[in-house]
Amino acid sequence: MIHAAVAAVTQRIVERSQPGRRTYLDLIDRERENAVRRPNLGCANLAHAYAGTDEDREAMKADRGMNIGLVTAYNDMLSAHAVYYRYPEQMKVWAREVGATAQVAGATPAMCDGVTQGYAGMELSLFSRDTIALSTAVALSHGTFEGAALLGICDKIVPGLLMGALRFGHLPTILIPGGPMPTGLPNKAKAAVRERFAVGDASREELLDAEIQAYHGKGTCTFYGTANTNQMMMEVMGLHMPGAAFVNPGTKLRQELTRAAVHRLAAIGQRGDEYRPLGWCVDERSIVNAAVGLLATGGSTNHLMHIPAIARAAGIVIDWEDFDRLSAAVPLIARVYPNGSADVNAFEAAGGMPFVIRELIGAGYLHDDIMTVSGESLSAYGAKPGMDGDALTWTDPGASGDETILRPVAQPFSADGGMRILAGNIGRACIKVSAVDRERWVIEAPARVFDDQLDVIAAFQRGELEQDVVVVVRFQGPRANGMPELHKLTPPLGVLQNRGFKVALVTDGRMSGASGKVPCAIHCSPEALGGGAIGRIRNGDMIRVDAVSGMLTALVDAAEWEARTLDAAPPPATGFGRELFGMFRAQADEAEKGASAVLAGAGL
Repeated sequence: MIHAAVAAVTQRIVERSQPGRRTYLDLIDRERENAVRRPNLGCANLAHAYAGTDEDREAMKADRGMNIGLVTAYNDMLSAHAVYYRYPEQMKVWAREVGATAQVAGATPAMCDGVTQGYAGMELSLFSRDTIALSTAVALSHGTFEGAALLGICDKIVPGLLMGALRFGHLPTILIPGGPMPTGLPNKAKAAVRERFAVGDASREELLDAEIQAYHGKGTCTFYGTANTNQMMMEVMGLHMPGAAFVNPGTKLRQELTRAAVHRLAAIGQRGDEYRPLGWCVDERSIVNAAVGLLATGGSTNHLMHIPAIARAAGIVIDWEDFDRLSAAVPLIARVYPNGSADVNAFEAAGGMPFVIRELIGAGYLHDDIMTVSGESLSAYGAKPGMDGDALTWTDPGASGDETILRPVAQPFSADGGMRILAGNIGRACIKVSAVDRERWVIEAPARVFDDQLDVIAAFQRGELEQDVVVVVRFQGPRANGMPELHKLTPPLGVLQNRGFKVALVTDGRMSGASGKVPCAIHCSPEALGGGAIGRIRNGDMIRVDAVSGMLTALVDAAEWEARTLDAAPPPATGFGRELFGMFRAQADEAEKGASAVLAGAGL
């Protein structure tokens, strides 16, 4: 039986979403019947589509089986996506095994936030998600595919792929993960070197060596940031093959799970008996599952934007109040860095997503009755994949292999999900407290106001922040500069906290899945550029960040506060292609709706 709080939030979402969801389902029904597709294409059109292939041309011409469109985010600059290099040619072979064909429909950009973090390119990061959604739509626009396989893992890539593919929701679709790199330098040791470098106690060479030891091979980064939260989310939504999320690249098991996904995709097309279009799989229950999984595992705060954006693409509306209500009820049962010392490989070894899903279904926190791509209920994802010779097997994960990483629902790390919504005269914001010591859940200190994260670092280096302080970084929202992550602030703020000061961050920007031990009120909405009250804060104002009572307040006389004028925004930065994204910034809506330009522009 579903937990009462989860049932109530689900019903709230269903009722709120009725008009948009009905319109969406009508759209995909219409597209299934009337959209451009191979039997209706002209001969010249088909000839163009088949001209690039030799081995599969006759099968395509005969139209005997499904043609699968592969949308790939491959590049070999992003470690998680470098693994996809040989996937298309392998997947074509596996498609032939079941009478299907496959073609690379198109590619999407896939930038690495780890590379651009703290630099100009990071201002393109969030809107790369919209670009990926557009690229996915272009890839699937040819009308020559009866299904789609989406090859992507990292921060904006999975949400972008889904946003685009959901507008072709009549097509059966499976997400194809690549897995995490093997464990390198422990994350805690890496963070310690970063903090030593921030205060001048470690050289650049020492820092670079530590970073390369941590990020050393192909696969996702091993901390539980946005990329790995994406993979968790695809599991609880039933859009992977069961247990596929955290199997390392280059293994037989990884290969066989991808092969099984291709075979499965060929079986769920509209010509068969198991038609499972993406738009039916992604419904209100699976969106709630995504939110529950996020909270139960202490995942990335970025998903407070990504889940609403994915939902909107399917005609569903979820808001921060829904997350807040779920967080009050859903227990935290995983601790993975930065919410603990273990990385995702240790998480997988301890039981991983099969353990999490089995526990959450058993306690009624996940909807088991969603439509999954596997053909079974979500309970099938509570089994751990393995190999018996050359055959895939799924077995019960058993008890937690390490209760410092994974615990049963009956003995959680915390009774709630560790995310809070804050509200007050500054606006609405979210805060992730699952990695923050309880005594730091309430911070009251004077503000230091900045318009750029590099100015914060400079002030830290000059010794100007050696006090209790709430660092306010504004004009970092989607309309101002594309809402970059402010991850470069983590080491200096962590150093100040280690020195015994009360420290917090308040910003209309992002802090990412790497959010850690410093309390951060992020995604502040409305943003400063849109007239948000964060633009009223002045140096010296006492600011209260209270994750216990859910308050974000400037302790300023109400009349004075209302009388203050909003500071002017800095002029838009140019260079590094940022000016090309001006249309996205101008169109973007607020963080709570997903901070998307393409969805807002489409009237979704």
